Amino acid sequence: MRHTGGVPVRVDKWLWAVRVFKTRTKANTACSDGRVLVNDTVAKPATKVSPGDVVSAKRRDRTIVYVVVEPIAKRVSATRAAECVEDRSPPPEPRDQIPAPVWAQRDRGTGRPTKRDRRQIDRLRGRRN
Repeated sequence: MRHTGGVPVRVDKWLWAVRVFKTRTKANTACSDGRVLVNDTVAKPATKVSPGDVVSAKRRDRTIVYVVVEPIAKRVSATRAAECVEDRSPPPEPRDQIPAPVWAQRDRGTGRPTKRDRRQIDRLRGRRN
């Protein structure tokens, strides 16, 4: 395993190495789109990060905030990657989980809905033929 030992690393490589993004291409695209900040400044993919830098990345509906503990350039195990960051992300907002309506549930083993059942389902969903 090759570690940089404190040498500054490109932010797109670092985001990929610590598993913020699944691929380096996605990390690069996020930087190019302005969704990554390093020390509150919009970062280009080639922006260097050093220990102590604060990296913020917007992903879908959530912003991830990490402090660089160790800049690494190669992907490592998840436990090793966790040692290279300090997570300061705000807790995710609770999603309003809407349980499935009782009428939308079918008993197991009842088979496919009949034509009559299908019409009733369509009516409940607001679709009329």
